[in-house]
Amino acid sequence: MTEAIFYDWKSNLEINILINRVLGLWPDGDDSFKPGFYVVYCAILIILATCHLLSQTIKLYLVRDDIEALAGTMYITLTLMLAAIKTFFVIVKMRILKKCFKTLRTNSLFQPRNHHQELIIQRSVDVWKIMLKIFITSCSGFSIFILIPILINSGDRQLPFLAWYPFSTDSSPVFEITYVFQFALTSYLSLSCLFVDVLVCVFNMYIGCQFDLLSDNLRIFFKEGDTHTEARKNLRRCIRHHKEILTFVGDYKQFYSWIIFWLWIFSGVSIGITLFQMTIVTPFSIVFDSLISFEIGITYELFLFCYYGNEVQVKSNLVSRAAYESQWTDLPEDVKRSLMIFIINVSEPIDISAFNVFVLSLETFIKILKTAWSYFALLSQLSA
Repeated sequence: MTEAIFYDWKSNLEINILINRVLGLWPDGDDSFKPGFYVVYCAILIILATCHLLSQTIKLYLVRDDIEALAGTMYITLTLMLAAIKTFFVIVKMRILKKCFKTLRTNSLFQPRNHHQELIIQRSVDVWKIMLKIFITSCSGFSIFILIPILINSGDRQLPFLAWYPFSTDSSPVFEITYVFQFALTSYLSLSCLFVDVLVCVFNMYIGCQFDLLSDNLRIFFKEGDTHTEARKNLRRCIRHHKEILTFVGDYKQFYSWIIFWLWIFSGVSIGITLFQMTIVTPFSIVFDSLISFEIGITYELFLFCYYGNEVQVKSNLVSRAAYESQWTDLPEDVKRSLMIFIINVSEPIDISAFNVFVLSLETFIKILKTAWSYFALLSQLSA
Protein backbone atom coordinates (compact mmCIF):
# COMPACT_ATOMS: atom_id res chain seq x y z
CA MET A 1 0.00 0.00 0.00
CA THR A 2 1.16 3.52 -0.82
CA GLU A 3 1.43 5.76 2.22
CA ALA A 4 -0.92 8.74 2.25
CA ILE A 5 1.26 11.85 2.52
CA PHE A 6 0.14 15.46 2.28
CA TYR A 7 2.81 18.04 1.58
CA ASP A 8 1.81 21.64 2.26
CA TRP A 9 3.47 23.48 -0.62
CA LYS A 10 2.31 26.84 0.69
CA SER A 11 4.03 26.39 4.07
CA ASN A 12 7.39 27.48 2.62
CA LEU A 13 5.94 30.91 1.83
CA GLU A 14 4.05 31.70 5.03
CA ILE A 15 6.40 34.52 6.14
CA ASN A 16 6.54 36.01 2.62
CA ILE A 17 2.75 35.95 2.31
CA LEU A 18 2.38 37.57 5.75
CA ILE A 19 4.78 40.38 4.81
CA ASN A 20 2.99 41.01 1.53
CA ARG A 21 -0.37 41.02 3.22
CA VAL A 22 1.02 43.95 5.25
CA LEU A 23 2.18 45.52 1.99
CA GLY A 24 -1.36 45.30 0.62
CA LEU A 25 -0.51 42.70 -2.01
CA TRP A 26 -2.14 39.53 -0.71
CA PRO A 27 -5.90 39.47 0.01
CA ASP A 28 -7.43 36.74 2.16
CA GLY A 29 -8.79 33.50 0.78
CA ASP A 30 -8.41 31.93 -2.65
CA ASP A 31 -9.85 34.90 -4.52
CA SER A 32 -8.46 38.14 -5.90
CA PHE A 33 -8.98 41.70 -4.63
CA LYS A 34 -12.53 42.67 -3.68
CA PRO A 35 -13.97 46.14 -2.94
CA GLY A 36 -13.29 47.13 0.66
CA PHE A 37 -10.79 48.60 3.08
CA TYR A 38 -7.93 46.37 1.94
CA VAL A 39 -8.23 47.57 -1.66
CA VAL A 40 -8.16 51.21 -0.48
CA TYR A 41 -5.10 50.46 1.65
CA CYS A 42 -3.36 48.85 -1.34
CA ALA A 43 -4.31 51.78 -3.61
CA ILE A 44 -2.83 54.36 -1.20
CA LEU A 45 0.50 52.52 -1.05
CA ILE A 46 0.60 52.14 -4.83
CA ILE A 47 -0.14 55.86 -5.35
CA LEU A 48 2.66 56.87 -2.96
CA ALA A 49 5.08 54.49 -4.69
CA THR A 50 4.05 55.92 -8.06
CA CYS A 51 4.75 59.48 -6.82
CA HIS A 52 8.19 58.35 -5.66
CA LEU A 53 8.94 56.87 -9.09
CA LEU A 54 7.56 59.93 -10.87
CA SER A 55 9.85 62.29 -8.92
CA GLN A 56 12.87 60.19 -9.88
CA THR A 57 11.77 60.00 -13.53
CA ILE A 58 11.43 63.79 -13.72
CA LYS A 59 14.93 64.16 -12.28
CA LEU A 60 16.15 61.67 -14.85
CA TYR A 61 14.84 63.96 -17.59
CA LEU A 62 16.32 67.09 -16.01
CA VAL A 63 19.87 65.64 -15.90
CA ARG A 64 19.66 63.96 -19.32
CA ASP A 65 22.70 65.92 -20.64
CA ASP A 66 24.97 64.95 -17.73
CA ILE A 67 26.24 61.37 -18.27
CA GLU A 68 27.50 60.93 -14.69
CA ALA A 69 24.38 62.36 -13.07
CA LEU A 70 22.22 60.38 -15.48
CA ALA A 71 23.97 57.15 -14.53
CA GLY A 72 23.66 58.02 -10.85
CA THR A 73 19.89 58.38 -11.22
CA MET A 74 19.04 55.82 -13.87
CA TYR A 75 20.30 52.58 -12.30
CA ILE A 76 18.05 52.80 -9.25
CA THR A 77 15.14 54.32 -11.18
CA LEU A 78 15.14 51.43 -13.66
CA THR A 79 15.29 48.92 -10.81
CA LEU A 80 12.38 50.55 -9.00
CA MET A 81 10.43 50.68 -12.27
CA LEU A 82 10.99 46.95 -12.64
CA ALA A 83 9.81 46.47 -9.04
CA ALA A 84 6.68 48.53 -9.80
CA ILE A 85 5.99 46.44 -12.91
CA LYS A 86 6.34 43.23 -10.89
CA THR A 87 4.00 44.61 -8.23
CA PHE A 88 1.47 45.57 -10.90
CA PHE A 89 1.42 42.05 -12.33
CA VAL A 90 1.02 40.52 -8.87
CA ILE A 91 -2.12 42.61 -8.39
CA VAL A 92 -3.50 42.00 -11.88
CA LYS A 93 -2.69 38.26 -11.89
CA MET A 94 -3.67 37.58 -8.28
CA ARG A 95 -6.50 35.24 -9.30
CA ILE A 96 -4.05 33.11 -11.31
CA LEU A 97 -1.58 32.98 -8.41
CA LYS A 98 -4.29 31.85 -6.01
CA LYS A 99 -5.39 29.24 -8.56
CA CYS A 100 -1.84 27.87 -8.76
CA PHE A 101 -1.64 27.54 -4.98
CA LYS A 102 -5.04 25.86 -4.92
CA THR A 103 -3.95 23.38 -7.59
CA LEU A 104 -0.86 22.44 -5.59
CA ARG A 105 -3.01 21.95 -2.50
CA THR A 106 -5.92 20.00 -3.99
CA ASN A 107 -4.47 17.97 -6.88
CA SER A 108 -3.52 14.53 -5.51
CA LEU A 109 -1.18 13.91 -8.46
CA PHE A 110 1.09 16.69 -7.17
CA GLN A 111 1.52 15.03 -3.77
CA PRO A 112 4.43 12.71 -2.85
CA ARG A 113 3.43 9.05 -2.71
CA ASN A 114 5.94 7.95 -0.06
CA HIS A 115 8.56 9.29 2.34
CA HIS A 116 11.29 8.88 -0.26
CA GLN A 117 9.51 11.33 -2.56
CA GLU A 118 8.91 13.65 0.38
CA LEU A 119 12.68 13.71 0.93
CA ILE A 120 13.19 14.50 -2.77
CA ILE A 121 10.99 17.58 -2.36
CA GLN A 122 12.63 18.58 0.91
CA ARG A 123 16.12 18.50 -0.59
CA SER A 124 15.06 20.98 -3.28
CA VAL A 125 13.30 23.15 -0.69
CA ASP A 126 16.38 23.18 1.57
CA VAL A 127 18.62 24.37 -1.30
CA TRP A 128 16.05 27.03 -2.21
CA LYS A 129 15.93 28.31 1.39
CA ILE A 130 19.72 28.67 1.50
CA MET A 131 19.75 30.59 -1.78
CA LEU A 132 16.87 32.77 -0.57
CA LYS A 133 18.72 33.67 2.64
CA ILE A 134 21.75 34.75 0.59
CA PHE A 135 19.49 36.90 -1.60
CA ILE A 136 17.73 38.55 1.35
CA THR A 137 21.10 39.26 3.00
CA SER A 138 22.42 40.99 -0.13
CA CYS A 139 19.24 43.09 -0.41
CA SER A 140 19.34 44.01 3.29
CA GLY A 141 22.89 45.32 2.92
CA PHE A 142 21.77 47.92 0.38
CA SER A 143 18.97 49.10 2.73
CA ILE A 144 21.45 49.55 5.59
CA PHE A 145 23.74 51.71 3.43
CA ILE A 146 20.75 53.91 2.52
CA LEU A 147 20.09 54.62 6.21
CA ILE A 148 23.67 55.52 7.18
CA PRO A 149 23.79 59.11 5.80
CA ILE A 150 20.76 60.31 7.75
CA LEU A 151 22.34 59.03 10.95
CA ILE A 152 25.50 61.04 10.34
CA ASN A 153 25.31 64.64 11.47
CA SER A 154 27.23 66.39 8.69
CA GLY A 155 26.73 69.56 6.74
CA ASP A 156 26.73 67.94 3.30
CA ARG A 157 23.92 65.46 3.87
CA GLN A 158 22.24 64.22 0.71
CA LEU A 159 19.09 62.30 -0.05
CA PRO A 160 19.72 58.64 -0.89
CA PHE A 161 18.29 59.08 -4.42
CA LEU A 162 18.24 61.97 -6.85
CA ALA A 163 14.65 63.15 -7.28
CA TRP A 164 12.74 66.29 -8.18
CA TYR A 165 10.35 67.88 -5.68
CA PRO A 166 8.35 71.13 -5.96
CA PHE A 167 9.93 72.34 -2.69
CA SER A 168 13.37 72.70 -1.14
CA THR A 169 14.67 69.68 0.80
CA ASP A 170 17.79 71.34 2.25
CA SER A 171 16.48 72.43 5.64
CA SER A 172 15.15 70.42 8.58
CA PRO A 173 12.67 68.83 9.10
CA VAL A 174 11.85 68.73 5.36
CA PHE A 175 15.10 66.89 4.63
CA GLU A 176 14.42 64.22 7.25
CA ILE A 177 10.78 63.77 6.15
CA THR A 178 11.80 63.46 2.49
CA TYR A 179 14.58 61.07 3.43
CA VAL A 180 12.17 58.82 5.33
CA PHE A 181 9.69 59.07 2.44
CA GLN A 182 12.33 57.89 -0.05
CA PHE A 183 13.53 55.12 2.22
CA ALA A 184 10.01 53.90 3.05
CA LEU A 185 8.78 53.84 -0.56
CA THR A 186 12.01 52.28 -1.83
CA SER A 187 11.70 49.61 0.88
CA TYR A 188 8.06 49.04 -0.10
CA LEU A 189 8.95 48.51 -3.76
CA SER A 190 11.99 46.41 -2.82
CA LEU A 191 9.96 44.12 -0.54
CA SER A 192 7.25 43.82 -3.18
CA CYS A 193 9.89 42.98 -5.78
CA LEU A 194 11.46 40.45 -3.40
CA PHE A 195 8.08 38.74 -2.96
CA VAL A 196 7.59 38.45 -6.72
CA ASP A 197 11.12 37.07 -7.12
CA VAL A 198 10.42 34.52 -4.40
CA LEU A 199 7.12 33.54 -6.06
CA VAL A 200 8.68 33.02 -9.50
CA CYS A 201 11.63 31.07 -8.10
CA VAL A 202 9.56 28.92 -5.75
CA PHE A 203 7.05 28.04 -8.47
CA ASN A 204 9.92 27.10 -10.79
CA MET A 205 11.37 25.01 -7.96
CA TYR A 206 7.98 23.34 -7.40
CA ILE A 207 7.65 22.57 -11.12
CA GLY A 208 11.11 20.99 -10.97
CA CYS A 209 9.96 18.96 -7.95
CA GLN A 210 6.94 17.73 -9.93
CA PHE A 211 9.24 16.45 -12.66
CA ASP A 212 11.34 14.78 -9.93
CA LEU A 213 8.22 13.03 -8.60
CA LEU A 214 7.11 12.06 -12.09
CA SER A 215 10.54 10.61 -12.89
CA ASP A 216 10.57 8.63 -9.66
CA ASN A 217 7.07 7.28 -10.33
CA LEU A 218 8.06 6.27 -13.87
CA ARG A 219 11.08 4.31 -12.65
CA ILE A 220 8.88 2.20 -10.38
CA PHE A 221 5.57 2.13 -12.26
CA PHE A 222 6.17 -1.60 -12.85
CA LYS A 223 7.85 -3.39 -9.96
CA GLU A 224 8.55 -7.01 -9.22
CA GLY A 225 5.31 -8.65 -8.18
CA ASP A 226 3.04 -6.13 -9.96
CA THR A 227 0.49 -7.36 -12.44
CA HIS A 228 0.24 -5.99 -15.97
CA THR A 229 -3.06 -4.37 -14.98
CA GLU A 230 -1.33 -2.48 -12.18
CA ALA A 231 1.40 -1.42 -14.62
CA ARG A 232 -1.20 -0.01 -17.03
CA LYS A 233 -2.89 1.84 -14.16
CA ASN A 234 0.38 3.31 -12.88
CA LEU A 235 1.48 4.36 -16.37
CA ARG A 236 -1.86 6.10 -16.97
CA ARG A 237 -1.38 7.93 -13.68
CA CYS A 238 2.08 9.11 -14.79
CA ILE A 239 0.67 10.31 -18.12
CA ARG A 240 -2.08 12.24 -16.30
CA HIS A 241 0.52 13.70 -13.94
CA HIS A 242 2.55 14.98 -16.89
CA LYS A 243 -0.54 16.56 -18.45
CA GLU A 244 -1.40 18.23 -15.14
CA ILE A 245 2.15 19.64 -14.91
CA LEU A 246 1.82 21.12 -18.39
CA THR A 247 -1.56 22.63 -17.46
CA PHE A 248 -0.04 24.10 -14.29
CA VAL A 249 2.86 25.58 -16.29
CA GLY A 250 0.35 27.07 -18.74
CA ASP A 251 -1.57 28.78 -15.91
CA TYR A 252 1.63 29.95 -14.25
CA LYS A 253 2.92 31.27 -17.59
CA GLN A 254 0.14 33.88 -17.61
CA PHE A 255 1.77 35.37 -14.51
CA TYR A 256 5.49 35.16 -15.25
CA SER A 257 5.75 35.96 -18.99
CA TRP A 258 5.65 39.75 -18.72
CA ILE A 259 7.81 39.72 -15.57
CA ILE A 260 10.54 37.76 -17.35
CA PHE A 261 10.25 40.04 -20.38
CA TRP A 262 10.83 43.21 -18.34
CA LEU A 263 13.52 41.50 -16.24
CA TRP A 264 15.40 40.76 -19.47
CA ILE A 265 15.04 44.39 -20.61
CA PHE A 266 16.04 46.10 -17.36
CA SER A 267 18.61 43.79 -15.75
CA GLY A 268 21.47 44.19 -18.21
CA VAL A 269 21.05 47.98 -18.27
CA SER A 270 20.96 48.26 -14.45
CA ILE A 271 24.01 46.04 -13.94
CA GLY A 272 26.01 47.91 -16.59
CA ILE A 273 25.10 51.37 -15.25
CA THR A 274 25.93 50.34 -11.68
CA LEU A 275 29.36 49.13 -12.79
CA PHE A 276 29.95 52.48 -14.45
CA GLN A 277 28.76 54.37 -11.38
CA MET A 278 31.25 52.45 -9.22
CA THR A 279 34.11 53.82 -11.35
CA ILE A 280 33.21 57.49 -10.78
CA VAL A 281 32.54 57.56 -7.02
CA THR A 282 35.11 57.59 -4.22
CA PRO A 283 36.34 54.02 -3.58
CA PHE A 284 35.23 52.46 -0.28
CA SER A 285 32.91 55.37 0.51
CA ILE A 286 29.33 54.83 1.68
CA VAL A 287 28.06 55.36 -1.86
CA PHE A 288 30.64 52.93 -3.28
CA ASP A 289 29.76 50.25 -0.71
CA SER A 290 26.04 50.70 -1.36
CA LEU A 291 26.67 50.30 -5.11
CA ILE A 292 28.56 47.06 -4.50
CA SER A 293 25.70 45.79 -2.34
CA PHE A 294 23.19 46.79 -5.00
CA GLU A 295 25.23 45.15 -7.78
CA ILE A 296 25.50 41.90 -5.84
CA GLY A 297 21.78 41.93 -5.10
CA ILE A 298 20.55 42.55 -8.64
CA THR A 299 23.05 40.10 -10.19
CA TYR A 300 22.09 37.40 -7.69
CA GLU A 301 18.40 38.11 -8.34
CA LEU A 302 18.97 37.50 -12.04
CA PHE A 303 20.96 34.36 -11.26
CA LEU A 304 18.11 32.95 -9.14
CA PHE A 305 15.63 33.43 -11.97
CA CYS A 306 17.92 31.80 -14.52
CA TYR A 307 19.07 29.00 -12.21
CA TYR A 308 15.57 27.77 -11.40
CA GLY A 309 14.44 28.22 -14.99
CA ASN A 310 17.41 26.05 -15.96
CA GLU A 311 16.42 23.48 -13.31
CA VAL A 312 13.00 23.10 -14.93
CA GLN A 313 14.68 22.48 -18.30
CA VAL A 314 17.08 19.88 -16.90
CA LYS A 315 14.54 17.98 -14.80
CA SER A 316 11.88 17.91 -17.50
CA ASN A 317 14.50 16.55 -19.89
CA LEU A 318 15.20 13.67 -17.50
CA VAL A 319 11.62 12.34 -17.59
CA SER A 320 12.14 10.34 -20.79
CA ARG A 321 15.31 8.78 -19.35
CA ALA A 322 13.46 7.82 -16.18
CA ALA A 323 10.79 6.07 -18.27
CA TYR A 324 13.49 4.13 -20.10
CA GLU A 325 15.03 3.11 -16.75
CA SER A 326 11.82 1.32 -15.71
CA GLN A 327 11.35 -2.45 -16.02
CA TRP A 328 9.68 -2.06 -19.41
CA THR A 329 11.24 -5.18 -20.97
CA ASP A 330 8.81 -7.46 -19.13
CA LEU A 331 5.70 -5.54 -20.14
CA PRO A 332 3.15 -6.64 -22.77
CA GLU A 333 3.27 -5.04 -26.21
CA ASP A 334 0.34 -2.61 -25.68
CA VAL A 335 1.97 -1.14 -22.53
CA LYS A 336 5.36 -0.89 -24.30
CA ARG A 337 3.65 0.96 -27.15
CA SER A 338 1.98 3.41 -24.74
CA LEU A 339 5.27 3.94 -22.94
CA MET A 340 7.09 4.62 -26.23
CA ILE A 341 4.49 7.20 -27.27
CA PHE A 342 4.80 8.85 -23.87
CA ILE A 343 8.62 8.98 -24.12
CA ILE A 344 8.35 10.66 -27.53
CA ASN A 345 5.88 13.23 -26.14
CA VAL A 346 8.11 14.17 -23.18
CA SER A 347 11.38 14.23 -25.13
CA GLU A 348 11.24 18.03 -25.53
CA PRO A 349 12.27 19.87 -22.32
CA ILE A 350 9.99 22.50 -20.80
CA ASP A 351 11.24 26.09 -21.05
CA ILE A 352 10.35 28.85 -18.60
CA SER A 353 10.28 31.77 -21.00
CA ALA A 354 8.55 35.01 -21.89
CA PHE A 355 6.52 34.55 -25.06
CA ASN A 356 8.79 31.61 -26.04
CA VAL A 357 11.61 34.09 -26.74
CA PHE A 358 13.32 35.10 -23.49
CA VAL A 359 14.22 31.77 -21.90
CA LEU A 360 15.39 31.53 -18.28
CA SER A 361 18.57 29.47 -18.27
CA LEU A 362 22.20 29.73 -17.16
CA GLU A 363 23.10 30.45 -20.77
CA THR A 364 20.74 33.44 -20.68
CA PHE A 365 22.38 34.62 -17.45
CA ILE A 366 25.78 34.73 -19.16
CA LYS A 367 24.30 36.58 -22.16
CA ILE A 368 22.78 39.27 -19.92
CA LEU A 369 26.10 39.75 -18.10
CA LYS A 370 27.83 40.19 -21.46
CA THR A 371 25.18 42.74 -22.43
CA ALA A 372 25.71 44.57 -19.12
CA TRP A 373 29.44 44.77 -19.83
CA SER A 374 28.67 46.28 -23.24
CA TYR A 375 26.56 49.00 -21.59
CA PHE A 376 29.40 49.66 -19.12
CA ALA A 377 31.95 49.97 -21.94
CA LEU A 378 29.66 52.34 -23.87
CA LEU A 379 29.13 54.63 -20.86
CA SER A 380 32.87 54.64 -20.13
CA GLN A 381 33.60 55.77 -23.70
CA LEU A 382 30.93 58.48 -23.59
CA SER A 383 32.25 59.92 -20.32
CA ALA A 384 35.92 59.80 -21.36
